[in-house]
Amino acid sequence: MQDTKMRNYIKAVLENMPSDWLNLTTHRLDIYNETLAKTEFTDQFETLFKSNNSELSALNELPTAYDYIRLGHPLSCVLEWGIANLHDLKSENVISFSSQTVPVLAILRQNLLDHRKTQIIYTDQLPESFDAELIKRVYGYSFQLKKVESLEAVSKFKGSTIFISRQNEISSSDLNSNIDFYINLFAQLGSVLIVNGEQNANYVSDIQHVRRRETIAMTPANCLVALKSLTEQSKLATQNANIEANKASVLESIKHITGTTTKPQVGSSGLSVQYAIMMGLIDDAQENHSGKAIKFIVPTNCYGGTNDQARRVAECLDNVDVVDLEVDGDNDMVTSLETVLAKIANDDAIPYIIAEIPTNPRVEVPDLEQLKAVLSAERKTALGETAIDPVFILDQTFCPNIHFLGEGEILSTVRTISYTSGSKFPSGGKCTAGYCVGNNKAETLMDKIELHLGLCDNEATALQYEILAKQMPSMNQRISDAYTNTREFVNFIHETLPEAKINFVSEELATQGFTPSVFSIDLPTKGNTAEEKEAYKRTLNHKLIKLMITKIPNESKYCVSYGQLQGCYWTIPATSTQGTTKEGDKDYIARVALSPDMDLELHKKIFIDFVESI
Repeated sequence: MQDTKMRNYIKAVLENMPSDWLNLTTHRLDIYNETLAKTEFTDQFETLFKSNNSELSALNELPTAYDYIRLGHPLSCVLEWGIANLHDLKSENVISFSSQTVPVLAILRQNLLDHRKTQIIYTDQLPESFDAELIKRVYGYSFQLKKVESLEAVSKFKGSTIFISRQNEISSSDLNSNIDFYINLFAQLGSVLIVNGEQNANYVSDIQHVRRRETIAMTPANCLVALKSLTEQSKLATQNANIEANKASVLESIKHITGTTTKPQVGSSGLSVQYAIMMGLIDDAQENHSGKAIKFIVPTNCYGGTNDQARRVAECLDNVDVVDLEVDGDNDMVTSLETVLAKIANDDAIPYIIAEIPTNPRVEVPDLEQLKAVLSAERKTALGETAIDPVFILDQTFCPNIHFLGEGEILSTVRTISYTSGSKFPSGGKCTAGYCVGNNKAETLMDKIELHLGLCDNEATALQYEILAKQMPSMNQRISDAYTNTREFVNFIHETLPEAKINFVSEELATQGFTPSVFSIDLPTKGNTAEEKEAYKRTLNHKLIKLMITKIPNESKYCVSYGQLQGCYWTIPATSTQGTTKEGDKDYIARVALSPDMDLELHKKIFIDFVESI
């Protein structure tokens, strides 16, 4: 009876749900409490369920579940809530993934750190991308595999037992107390992990963090398919996507936009791609420089996901470390790199550099000729031998149109891999997929990256390829138009509030092709002490953002979007994109991202109102 009520309620919700539930990639920060991610949404959703309220107006009032859909979203929360109800579990014990292998890796990671044994049980076959030898060798995970005829054959095990099975519908099943984790695989959709038993409750946050950093949640479109199976008690609908044609179109667009000839790789998100890059490079290092220390050089104030993921990888492998790189403000990227690379060369270690150009949020570009020189310099080890040359991993999300890697371009002679977050300009904010390319000198590394993207089952989904195929041909024009709006707004702010410090590219850099559509603004402040001045400025940031999103609600949004098709997006990096960055390296400034289609004159008018109010 209770199951019927739950199914009927979800069916009504799907009929009435806000369109944003299916279409948005980033959500509003003004109704988002990160410490209560998912739970606040689910608790209030549960309240609506108890009162049988599925009205659009009520659903619209629910708080943001996660700030990015790759972390989770309303439909993933509803799916997990529904499956939890079927099994009489807490909602947080059910976690959906776009990937079929990452949920396994998430448990293996935690058990590696906890020195706990793991057995993986299956009845038919493991995920197609699961490569046991590769996982043990490169990721350092330990486990034993066991095929059984039935669930009843699973006996108690001193450690964790994972049961993997293929399913063609979303339904309930009897949970065996000898099984700690159920991973149900759903063709074309991803997987759903069920954490079984109170003794395993401590795994939930760690598994969620893997989904946050190394993969994505089951996408909204795929969650909708799963929810329809749940409500209709039917087999999953077959999806006939024209994936091969869309994929071919996307790969050709990427080559054209980046000016490269090597095969691009397209992942479910920017961080999915970055994870494949990191693990692919570690695999290559094991093969070609066995036993040597690996150093990932990471900017101290870079995007929190990049920073956190690098440290998480290093935590699992004894010979991998993260080295801080100072890149912004008074610190010059080239000078900092020279210092760091000299030390790593002396120690005969392997240098892998992750850097953003332009930097985020200060929008700075290093001297590229000097950068090329420092990356190309031959260095010696302490014993006088030739040191291993670095690999430059370039995040060019802010300017994906720049030709860094093609033959004859500035970084063509240095082993370089470039990657871009697809939720920004490539898709216009319509999906999370990201991509990477390598120059000719990095071609063999790209093979390793492809291997690990596949292992993690983190390739872009069919719908993501379809969206990219539609959006990428217009990307460079959208970049140009958005830059025009941004330059005009920046010039206007200079005139209207000259005391503010604006971080944006110079006109000279723009003529070289650096035309981002994001800038950050350090508002003028006052006070008798440094603390008072900082507090005043932080309050002013929020005042500006609140004014913009309340006066222009159809265009100005408080979220971390960039490269969207329409509107203007505001955020404070220190409290959003730099979430896991060390406190002293955070930027408590306002970051503004403009699109090619927005009412710029209205934004100027509201900015004047702000200036007059301070």
